[in-house]
This record gives sequence, C-alpha cells and structure tokens, in this order.
Amino acid sequence: MQAIRQFIPDVMLIEPNVFGDSRGFFYESFNQQAFRAATGVQCDFVQDNHSRSVKNVLRGLHYQVQHSQGKLVRVVQGEVFDVAVDLRKSSKTFGQWVGETLSAENKRQLWIPEGFAHGFVVLSETAEFLYKTTNYYAPAHERCILWNDPALQIEWPAGIQPILSAKDEQGKPFTEAEVFA
Repeated sequence: MQAIRQFIPDVMLIEPNVFGDSRGFFYESFNQQAFRAATGVQCDFVQDNHSRSVKNVLRGLHYQVQHSQGKLVRVVQGEVFDVAVDLRKSSKTFGQWVGETLSAENKRQLWIPEGFAHGFVVLSETAEFLYKTTNYYAPAHERCILWNDPALQIEWPAGIQPILSAKDEQGKPFTEAEVFA
C-alpha cells in the first residue's frame, strides 16, 4: 500500500498493492497495520456505508459538526470524481479542496480526515461507493455546503448535469457554514 499526500497534506490517495493475473485480481482493501504504516494515521473505523448512484448524481458536500467523521472512501463499481474541502479554520488550507477520480478500475481510495466536507459525482452509468467512517452517522449534526459555491471554486468535471437530493439542493454557502477550530 502506498499513501500519496495531496495538495492538502492530511488528505491522502491510497494505492493498494494489487495482485492480478489472467484469473482476476486480489488486494487487501483495508489492513489497519498497513494503513497506519503508510499514512501515520491511527484511527478506529466504526461504520461501513455502501451507496449506489446513477450517472450525474452528486452527493455532498456533507460533514458532521459534533460527531465529526474521518472517511476512507473507494469505488467498487463504476467511476466517481471525489472531493474533500478543508473546513478547519486553523489550517493553512482552510476553504481549499482536493479532488480525485476513484474507480473500480484504478482501485484507489481517498483518506479524508475529520474536519472536511466530502462529496462526489458519478461519472459512469452507475457507481457503487463504499466508505468507512471513524464516527457514527448523526443526522442532527449533519451539515451540507452547496456543491457549486463560487467561493470554493471546485473544478467539477465538465459537462455534468448534477442530480441532487432535496437536502443537497438546500446546502448552505461556504461563508455561512459551521466550521471546525
């Protein structure tokens, strides 16, 4: 496993060691010791989530204010463009974002620590998205920032016609978002 620090260094692209031949492939999607050695991150995952979405579904930008979650995300079918936005006011990268294409083909994962908003848009006809979280889902503490807030200048892939949930349509502007210390 290799961890590649992104423009925001606390966000890391995880590339697993994949062993393949004409029969198929094998890789460890998560190994706590290997994850800690590659990233330097010690965390306990308490919940696994699995979503399936159709092309152009955009989920996010979500986060929880009190029960903040670190997330290890990956795609097991299809392809998405995945985004993390730094909401840590004390960070030198506050209000900045990183984005990566994750797919079943490239088998990459993204580590998004606590203190970040997260979202993704589906690029393929369908996509199945898995994520491990370091805290439980707490609906009363969930918040959403507008996916296309001009203050963030997220460069979503060209040509998407996003399909949003009612909740995501009601996201707050970044300037009104609750942030972390």
